[in-house]
Amino acid sequence: MLDGKKVLYSGMQATGNLTIGNYFGALQNWVTLNEEYECFYGVMDLHSLTVRQNPTEFRQRARSLYALYVAAGLDPKKNCIYYQSHVSGHAELSWILNCFTYMGELNRMTQFKDKSARHADNINAGLYTYPVLMAADILLYQSDVVPVGADQKQHLEITRDIAERFNGIYGDVFTVPEPYIGKTGARIMSLQDATKKMSKSDENPNASIYLLDDLDAVLRKFKRAVTDSDNEIRYAEEKPGISNLIDIYSAATGKTVAEIEKEFDGKGYGDFKMAVGEAVVDVLRPLQERYNELLKDKEYINSCIKENDEKAQYFANKTLRKVQKKVGLTEKIR
Repeated sequence: MLDGKKVLYSGMQATGNLTIGNYFGALQNWVTLNEEYECFYGVMDLHSLTVRQNPTEFRQRARSLYALYVAAGLDPKKNCIYYQSHVSGHAELSWILNCFTYMGELNRMTQFKDKSARHADNINAGLYTYPVLMAADILLYQSDVVPVGADQKQHLEITRDIAERFNGIYGDVFTVPEPYIGKTGARIMSLQDATKKMSKSDENPNASIYLLDDLDAVLRKFKRAVTDSDNEIRYAEEKPGISNLIDIYSAATGKTVAEIEKEFDGKGYGDFKMAVGEAVVDVLRPLQERYNELLKDKEYINSCIKENDEKAQYFANKTLRKVQKKVGLTEKIR
């Protein structure tokens, strides 16, 4: 608890370009959480190193992600938005927690198996111990709640196991985090294959809508979206393509599925695809305008980064010093 509020922790990797799936599924819903929680949001650049990065492009993407957080409506005065790599406690706590994590637990992590299959030429130790660094991210700030998608549930489970194991040995050192149960963001699927999640790493350029896409390109991608041979705009399990478009339209406009089905009753897929594209463009236009303003205002972004890095460092150090003392590490002479 900080200032009477529970602590909420989340973040995104500084790789690739964010999609509307990242926005509607998470980022959009983060904006008002600071009213109820003390929020920490990381630019998770250390996690990104499990894949080889071009250093110049990597730094640019990390800054771009920071600017997108703010452009989406996260106020850096009300939320702690910081760079993971600027707080050394993440790496330091991760090493200590490695010594309280069992090989069998890491062997069961499905994400390691999935990523190893996709990056067979670079199956590194960081990829294997990734869940421990994620546990350190969460536990470092004594997080009470963590928003998790279906693909992150395992990571929160192992974080809880590590925290409970450590607490069982040394007392109540860590807050054991719970999954955040709140407004559920839309699960946005690929425009070219609605059976899989929209991804910022999809090789098909027409499969994903990126937050910084040219707006005309956004409309073209929606025109090419795969639907089905039926021409009825109806939400149904057997119609994944059109159901995905309904989800996107709902997320962009706030309309319910029933309202959307009624609005487009008797209309064809062409009209609906255009309407979905225009609704998404209406969301992206102000976000892109604000993002471009922020990138030009280097002094403002730099001041936000400095101030929030210092805040994150302060709270991280409180936990880290406690952990170091518990495990018997010699304190620095100050």
